[in-house]
Amino acid sequence: MTDTVTGPASEPAAPVKPVQGKIKCVVWDLDNTVWDGVLLEDERVRVRPEVVAHLRRLDAEGVLNSVASKNDPEAALAALAEFGLADLFLYPRISWNPKSSAIREIAAKLNLGLDAFAFVDDQEFELAEVGHALPEVTLVDAAELDGTLRRPEFRPRFVTDESAKRREMYRGQLRRDDVQAEFEGTSEEFLASLGMTFEIARAERADLQRAEELTVRTNQLNSTGRTYSYDELDALRTSPDHLLLVASLTDRFGSYGKIGLALVERGAPNWRLNMLLMSCRVLSRGVGSVLLGHVMGLAKAAGAGLEADFVETGRNRMMQVTYAFAGFREVARDGSRTTLVADLETVQPPPPYVRLELGP
Repeated sequence: MTDTVTGPASEPAAPVKPVQGKIKCVVWDLDNTVWDGVLLEDERVRVRPEVVAHLRRLDAEGVLNSVASKNDPEAALAALAEFGLADLFLYPRISWNPKSSAIREIAAKLNLGLDAFAFVDDQEFELAEVGHALPEVTLVDAAELDGTLRRPEFRPRFVTDESAKRREMYRGQLRRDDVQAEFEGTSEEFLASLGMTFEIARAERADLQRAEELTVRTNQLNSTGRTYSYDELDALRTSPDHLLLVASLTDRFGSYGKIGLALVERGAPNWRLNMLLMSCRVLSRGVGSVLLGHVMGLAKAAGAGLEADFVETGRNRMMQVTYAFAGFREVARDGSRTTLVADLETVQPPPPYVRLELGP
């Protein structure tokens, strides 16, 4: 199925096209997969050069890597460090527990849906166990690695500046989680300690590859589930009737990158918010309403009302809640598509723990 809409963005949402690059994290077995041999039985294991090449390519393209291995944790981590591979893996889970449990832990820690994961193993039993427990996960036989990892779902359409930084962005998030776990104080006090700066600016051409990637990769905080191509976004960016905004977030641990996108059609008497999305990386940062509040303020300042499209996808309940807390109410429904209207008398300012910066 293809995205065939060519008319205005306010038309009914187009079918969602097949997603290139839907795999966000590849989870690897170790014995006879990343290396030849069994670590606790063989005198020495030998890392597989072709696997290393895939690991580094995936990492450079913004696909994360992790480990689910039945092994001795200390010995396995030491071997990864010896091979110079330890830094490539986020939150490795090495134990004697079922590998499906390990993948669940990784998914929860990285805040990614299970359908964004692939699992590589050389053992039919282990692949079957994960497939039975986690049917959403894509299974990869280690013997078919070269062909499988080059399928479209493993290859993002664009490799952006942020792609090569994605692992470090997630590593920064893991550090934040560790600090939060030890923080003595309220959740709001912890958020204040991060020193967050939320920047909103009009999208420029240099932002469009990442903007398309956001529409493809973002599921939980996406108001319509609609994907937009680079060319569509470029046309909307330069349209006098539309406003395309991109949001970024930084804190004392570093940058989260470009994490939000809003597409507004400026009509009369009402503006229409055709798309609002935020990366799941900021789900726990209390900033989900900042971009929405800014759009509401712009509409109010222009003397316009503000409507919004919401299309239920089964994954974006949190976005519906975000609209409700911002004062939107339902005025029309057509199947899974809902039209919401904002109460612009109750525009909420950004939380006190976030500094808002507005670009050109």
